[in-house]
Amino acid sequence: MGRCSCYVRPLSYSISPHTPTPRFLCTNTSKTPTEFTTLCSKGLLKEAFEAFRSHIWSDPPLFSPLLKSCIQTQSLSVIQQLHSLIVTSGCFLDKSVTNYLLNAYAKIGDLRIAVRLFDVIPRRNIMSCNILIGGFVQNGDLESARRVFDEMTERNVATWNVMVLGLTQFEFNEEGLSLFSQMHSLGFIPDGFTLGSVFRGCAGLKDLYMGRQVHGYVVKSGLESNSVVGNSLAHMYMKSGSLGEGEKVIKAMPVTTVVAYNTLIAGRAQNGFSEGALDQYNIMKTAGFRPDRITFVSVISSCSELATLGQGQQIHTEAVKTGCSRDVGVISSLVSMYSKCGCLDDSVNAFSESEKADVVVWSSMIAAYGFHGKGKEAIKLFNRMDQEGLEANDVTFLSLLYACSHCGLKDKGIEIFDTMVEKYKLEPRLEHYTCVVDLLGRSGRLEEAESFIRTVTVKADTIIWKTLLSACKIHKNADMAKRIAEEVLRIDPHDSASYVLLSNTQASAKRWKDVSEVRKAMRDRSVWKEPGISWFEVKNQVHQFCTGDESHPQLMEIDLYLKELTWEMKLRGYVPDTGSVLHDMEAEEKENNLAHHSEKLAIAFALMNTPEDYPIRVMKNLRVCGDCHVAIKYISDIKNREIIVRDASRFHHFKNGKCSCGDYWSRTKEEINLVCLFVHGLSGVLRL
Repeated sequence: MGRCSCYVRPLSYSISPHTPTPRFLCTNTSKTPTEFTTLCSKGLLKEAFEAFRSHIWSDPPLFSPLLKSCIQTQSLSVIQQLHSLIVTSGCFLDKSVTNYLLNAYAKIGDLRIAVRLFDVIPRRNIMSCNILIGGFVQNGDLESARRVFDEMTERNVATWNVMVLGLTQFEFNEEGLSLFSQMHSLGFIPDGFTLGSVFRGCAGLKDLYMGRQVHGYVVKSGLESNSVVGNSLAHMYMKSGSLGEGEKVIKAMPVTTVVAYNTLIAGRAQNGFSEGALDQYNIMKTAGFRPDRITFVSVISSCSELATLGQGQQIHTEAVKTGCSRDVGVISSLVSMYSKCGCLDDSVNAFSESEKADVVVWSSMIAAYGFHGKGKEAIKLFNRMDQEGLEANDVTFLSLLYACSHCGLKDKGIEIFDTMVEKYKLEPRLEHYTCVVDLLGRSGRLEEAESFIRTVTVKADTIIWKTLLSACKIHKNADMAKRIAEEVLRIDPHDSASYVLLSNTQASAKRWKDVSEVRKAMRDRSVWKEPGISWFEVKNQVHQFCTGDESHPQLMEIDLYLKELTWEMKLRGYVPDTGSVLHDMEAEEKENNLAHHSEKLAIAFALMNTPEDYPIRVMKNLRVCGDCHVAIKYISDIKNREIIVRDASRFHHFKNGKCSCGDYWSRTKEEINLVCLFVHGLSGVLRL
């Protein structure tokens, strides 16, 4: 490709000024060019061309509507036919026509022909260069786009816009903002499109300081009422964690649009206000606006976070009615929503109905299997994805590692991690390393897991250390737990989960003095344990339960029901795990404490208020404790009910006295070893 200096090059085609008019064209000048444009917009190219032959030859820019129609229909063959006519008719000398042609090739994605055409355009100008840069950006080839940009000796605002847009669109945000600063320093006046891209870059970096500076420029330049600028500005504030400032920008806009509602809904969802997002969705519909695919992605994701199955199903129906249910983004959200609401079969159905599933949809389904403890199914799906030629990304591998971690597939998980690094050449993120630590820790290889953390190139955060701390609790390694807790608290002295995990581990070892010291340290630093909360949805109403909260109107009946249920469980062999209670108290008091855990209250309420064949789906903000895990298995057997519990880490499907996790999630090291010996012995018997 030659240097883009926008000068006239020698004409490469040999064109005679007496080129005959193509024979298949007829003359009919009774119609107007407006009718010509209408025919083109309807895709009736042959009719338009035959009827307006004389207009086209006398006014070459009329090739533009024809080429635009080809872009809409992605008709490469028709573009090539028009290209031939442009050359043979002599219209190739018209720079506007050649730019229209170049734009058609670039927009349709045939950059090979676009580059060849660019190199032979006789009168190329800044617009020619901008079109080619835009084509490269559209295809994700930022390196080629930047090369054309750097070779230009003359630029306009549109040149800078397309380059800044490309960089921020593909999350090269720092480079995009740097280019914007360079543009401004050279005296170019940013317009609404420039500022929209700049705010996108600020949002990607969560750079409130830079965002506020650019906001000041917007106010001075009077562009506050520009819808592109306003929505991008609001998005920047919300993505950077300043929801209030973002909402102020939306409310100050002179006209409310679907884009404004989408920005507000997505902002609330991203900042953890899922209920507020759903409220805004209802306001949007009441105001008469039609939700689009972007709306549905946000509200379905909000249903995922709240685990409100009824609302999610209703919104799914609305997406079907509006024709958005086949969009890959919506499908991915549906797969995740049904999974997080405990309906894995519905996730599979949503995935199966996807006609053009991309890597995001496949990754969502792999994650859904992992979340429900079906690691082998997740691996099979990954193999299918590989066979179909879809290249896995870092999110796919994170979902796979998560699945292996939650199913005890240690060796397979390590193999997948090595495949990601060696075969796919993907750079592991801290989340990938955390999954490996979880795999090692849960299998009892605590020292190896600690060594792994200390040798990785990425700086460790509280999550990776807490993952190991949790493994210390499972394997009752109190000494190591104390050392690992110090690592967490060095990073975040107010992390309540670390104090609780350390306290749990010390309590399991009956080190009550150490437990008291941990509790004292929490009080001295004003750190409070997050209370356990469970909730259950029935008839589109969510009922919430918290230990010690006596506000529920049916609490007395629930308490009585639980006492009767506990008595029946004890007849079946249930023994309350009072060793898991973190305080040194009387056995009866410990039992009473265990009996009123939030998940037990929620399950008792659900049993009292639903039909006998109705599956119970309970959500919990923390991990299910070992005692509740055992108790729910007994309850599922006694009541012959399927009980699905989503805790902070995964789903547990309880049925006929068993759990889908195979008790892997709640076993100690000694229990795992005992089970392994039992299985090994049973295998020997079967061989005999």
